[in-house]
Amino acid sequence: MDATLVDGVVRAGHQARERFYDSSGYGRPVDDGEIELAPVEAAYLLYRGDLASVDGMGFQSLLGSAVVSEVDFFVYSDLRSRGFYLSPAWPDRVENAAGCDFVVYPRGKGPWDDDVAYRITVVSERETVPAGTLGECALAVVDEESEISYFRTARPDVSGTSQTTVPDTSGELLADRVVCWDPPAALYEQAFYGQPIDEQDPDAVQLSLVEAAYLADTGTLRVEDGADAVTERGRSVEGERFDRRLAVYETLREQGIAPKTGFKFGADFRTYAAIESVENLGHSERLVRVFDAGHAFEARDLALDVRLAHGVRKTMVYAFVGAVADGRDADIDWLVVERLTP
Repeated sequence: MDATLVDGVVRAGHQARERFYDSSGYGRPVDDGEIELAPVEAAYLLYRGDLASVDGMGFQSLLGSAVVSEVDFFVYSDLRSRGFYLSPAWPDRVENAAGCDFVVYPRGKGPWDDDVAYRITVVSERETVPAGTLGECALAVVDEESEISYFRTARPDVSGTSQTTVPDTSGELLADRVVCWDPPAALYEQAFYGQPIDEQDPDAVQLSLVEAAYLADTGTLRVEDGADAVTERGRSVEGERFDRRLAVYETLREQGIAPKTGFKFGADFRTYAAIESVENLGHSERLVRVFDAGHAFEARDLALDVRLAHGVRKTMVYAFVGAVADGRDADIDWLVVERLTP
């Protein structure tokens, strides 16, 4: 069967609906048994030998033309080979697919059903990925050897049951941390603020600047130069990044989640959602990286983060912080990204 290309759409003639749409979910029906195909669908049918040509072009010519993206083709072909029917995410063809490239149906179902398994956005490994485009669609990254990595993206629930309130204490501001020389036991042992200085002096607890700034702002921690001195020290050490991290730290604590440094995992925080005591401390569940609003990922950096988090049995979460007022009261968008095996 031959087909024609008109205004970016491939049209296949008489009996195409029965042969392609009704049997295998390709294209969309139009008049007189014809169907319209997206160029990537037509390229796949040419590749399989189910179409003879598109305006005289074979598979190689169509794939090399400007109307077909090779990365889209590789993802389309891969998902078809896995047993899925899928449709290009044309606004007039499928619902709730804005910003996505494909809508993938559950195995055994197709475009005539209401169920959707995945909505997929396709990028090359060399592309940047604006964070704002993620959360509603899964991500398919095609590397330079045409291997495909899939990632689930979603908006996570940010809540827990970890203790956040502790008795008042005082501390001494050093160069880039605060030391509480005689803190209440609950500060570390129940609420998991800070870290004992060493085994020789288990009662003294050191706080990171972000922990200390939060506790000072709530009135729980007193330092000689006042609460603002801790925040100013944080800004002098980290620059504007400190305000973003402080805003995220505050939100996590107020939602019942205990954040601790995630440095050894290449993250800003690792988090604990249900701490009862340090003595019975389990593994942290998530790694959190903090960025400003409008951040765009390098695809390979995103893959690296998710791979590392998976390797240490954690989930990768991102916090995108809008305008910050005095280290708090910021708009924060949350995003979770995990490996996906369709």
